This record gives sequence, structure tokens and C-alpha cells, in this order.
Amino acid sequence: MGRMDGAVHLPEPAREPEPVAGCDVCGALDRQRLGAYAVGDRSRATDCNVEIRRHPHRAATGER
Repeated sequence: MGRMDGAVHLPEPAREPEPVAGCDVCGALDRQRLGAYAVGDRSRATDCNVEIRRHPHRAATGER
């Protein structure tokens, strides 16, 4: 068997991005994300998180 070189330390998971109020794109992505979680599709939910984070509103609000 291979040698283990110590414990692995992982950072805390990032918080999910919040959709910008009043933005149709953010709202649609949020609904898709909720639907993905409802059926256990964490990959799609993560894709929605990435899209919300990259949406132009994020730059305007300074949120990351």
C-alpha cells in the first residue's frame, strides 16, 4: 500500500451567490438552481451558481 503524507485540509465551501433582486436573468438561474437541487442534480445547481456569480450584476455590486 502507498504511504500517506499527512492530513488533507480543505477550505470551507463558498456560500451560494444571491441573485440580484429585480434581475430576470438572476431570478431564472435561481429557479433553475432550486429545481436542480430538488431532483438531486448538484452538478446543474453548481453550474447555476457559476452563472449567477459571473453575471454582470456581480461586478456592479462588488460581490464575489
